[in-house]
Amino acid sequence: MSTPSSSTHAGIGASVLRNEDQRFLQGRGQYLADLEINGVKDVAFLRSPTANARMTSIDIDESCRDKVFLLSDLGQVKPVRAILRDDAFRQSDYPVLADEHVRFVGEPIAMCIGETRADAEDIAQSIFIDFEESPPVVDMLSALRSDAPRVRPEWPDNLYYTHHLKGGDLQAARDSAHVTVDMHCRMNRQSVVSLEGRAVMAYWDHRLNELVVYSSTQFPHVIRTILADLLGLEERQLRVVAVDVGGGFGVKNNLQQEEVAIAALALRTGHPVRWIEDRREHLISSPQAREHDYEIRAYADERGRILGIESRVVVDAGAYSIWPWSAAMEGNMANGMVPGPYNVPAYEGIGLSSASNKPPLGPYRGVGRPGACFAIERTIDEIARAVGRDPYDVRMENLVQSTQMPFQTIVGRLYDSGDYPESLKRAAELIGKDAIRKEQEQPRGDGKYIGLGFATYVEQTAHGTQEWLTRKLTEVYGYEAATLKFMPDGGLVIASAVQNHGQGLETSLAQVAASELGVDPRKVVVRHGDTAVSPYGMGTFASRSMVMAGGAVGVVAKRMAEKVKRIAAHMLQCAQDDVQLRDNAAWCGERSVGLDRIARAALQHPEELPPGEDPGLEISGTYQPEISTGAFSYASHAVKVEVDAETGLVSLLDYVVVHDCGTIVNPMIVEGQIVGGVAQGIGTALLEEMPFDDYGQPLASTFMDYVLPGPTEVPDVRVEHLVNPSPYTQYGIKGMGEGGAIGAPAAIANAVNDALRPLGAVINETPMTPRRILSAILAAEDKEQP
Repeated sequence: MSTPSSSTHAGIGASVLRNEDQRFLQGRGQYLADLEINGVKDVAFLRSPTANARMTSIDIDESCRDKVFLLSDLGQVKPVRAILRDDAFRQSDYPVLADEHVRFVGEPIAMCIGETRADAEDIAQSIFIDFEESPPVVDMLSALRSDAPRVRPEWPDNLYYTHHLKGGDLQAARDSAHVTVDMHCRMNRQSVVSLEGRAVMAYWDHRLNELVVYSSTQFPHVIRTILADLLGLEERQLRVVAVDVGGGFGVKNNLQQEEVAIAALALRTGHPVRWIEDRREHLISSPQAREHDYEIRAYADERGRILGIESRVVVDAGAYSIWPWSAAMEGNMANGMVPGPYNVPAYEGIGLSSASNKPPLGPYRGVGRPGACFAIERTIDEIARAVGRDPYDVRMENLVQSTQMPFQTIVGRLYDSGDYPESLKRAAELIGKDAIRKEQEQPRGDGKYIGLGFATYVEQTAHGTQEWLTRKLTEVYGYEAATLKFMPDGGLVIASAVQNHGQGLETSLAQVAASELGVDPRKVVVRHGDTAVSPYGMGTFASRSMVMAGGAVGVVAKRMAEKVKRIAAHMLQCAQDDVQLRDNAAWCGERSVGLDRIARAALQHPEELPPGEDPGLEISGTYQPEISTGAFSYASHAVKVEVDAETGLVSLLDYVVVHDCGTIVNPMIVEGQIVGGVAQGIGTALLEEMPFDDYGQPLASTFMDYVLPGPTEVPDVRVEHLVNPSPYTQYGIKGMGEGGAIGAPAAIANAVNDALRPLGAVINETPMTPRRILSAILAAEDKEQP
């Protein structure tokens, strides 16, 4: 693990303590619920209690009719329409409040205003609605049957989109295969459970003649653009602000129906209105995640080398298409990432995005890749067992080699740099593979079994313009912008559109500037989350922030450094090429001039500038990578588990991650991101599930039912780094924010199955709860009986 460095080396590569931690550790962060605006009223949403029904009547008591707002009360608010640029994609309007039909439990129907949230909830509970119910669509596989009820009666089936990928000679793989392995894997639905729920507040600012919308969001500028369109405002009349955001993980990277509804309500009422999501609302009605079903058929030779793979992934995308990603996001990503880090010479995959009467599926840390990794890594282990070899050896033999980089995959992705086998080798050494194998050979009589599991994955990060065009999205997020300006005292302000919600961006961006300008990161302020302050940009998602925004800060800082050097050279009477920037000063040999003096000259004393030099020290610019198909981080996870065959409980005894995200800006922040991702991956693997009954009712609406990993479930994760910079990005940086969550479910599943192998039991479904593990053991026992 990394330790903090001194301020003498505080640029790229230094383990600098986070600037933002001072306010967070002192409890002085400012979240949306902390804001108090004079005259604000609280809003409670009346939400659907049924999964699929037509509303035939709504009875509102006259005493509170002026405090209840239906869709018809909001004026000409457009429905949300998230689509792909493909005529085969089935469009579905998503009204900001239900118009006539409700399609999942928790869908918002009405807004109720009160002096307090409790008052508003009382009004919501007084409203009576008559429903004409229809059978809901709950299971994604049943939804594909021709006789299944329709989520939308006008559709011929329940499919939003079908995604096809094909490459190589699959028939040749079938003909020459020594073994054929069939796998069925399932990853069940989860809630995102960010620490801070979703939240929105809006009011009309009469002085500036604009609608101000505060939202706990990951991309304020993008929200401003779509809100203006839906509400019929000019974009100059909208300001979107995100104060401190208590975790996002993707759920705050969508347009929320509540954002549109609260903004429209503020326009309608003329006074500030606020909605703070409670935990039950979050669990049952916010965009959810995962829920994939995989059918994999792999063809391999006698050593277990993969010759070809056929794959079908079905994704339950829920009742509506989420803007801007569309309902096809998870299915398309998962389908394309099944080959993973392996040299797969032939592949045919199909991704089916199915509609259901459940909350919409949105992005969550990893977006499709945890499921794809789970499926291919479980397949690798089963190929190994089919040919009688250790899964480690088969995995090592199939990985793309470092000598093949940059490597074009069979589905067209360009892996930019890396040494995948080295990461696996290091992980095996750190976990003590050989010692664990010897331990497994020792007889045990306590009903507890040791298992060892590996998973290697690639994480596509910082998707550029071409990637979004390939995905046929209507919105293209291929660049990022930054503005840098010096204050007269030598302090630096960075304005960026990326949104910090726990990743340490305020420190990491400052370190990039420090590397170019020699300024102490503690003298750098990063302004973000306010469309009135930062340049237009795309926000924080898809592990893009340090590649895109870090790249933009680097590009602008280089330009700023040239101007600072010109001024310093004039002051020091030396050649510009002889000037170096370090320690908050410009140096020429042993002589120096402070950045504060240079800034004062540029901003307050233009008479001290070189002839012809423009005053000011403020520069803006944009950045997009040299290639726009993404930078690929990767890692190998190794985990040692103990499975109790009597109780089905899984204990994580040791956990190792060997990770490569190219050039590391701040090792401590990177390690924190990895460990946090692993914790979420543990939740996916062992604990978290959002089940529904046959009527579409969610069965986990509190933390009594929805189980999260805590300190006793997360081991002391050991992290080591490889550094293979990307040849295509500024500084060689790759994104890394989602990787920990991608590899953990697969590694843990392989370890659990390794432990269960002496019992003949197999489990390929997450979460691997004690009930499911015991069922797998019982099924194996029944199979052995004559």
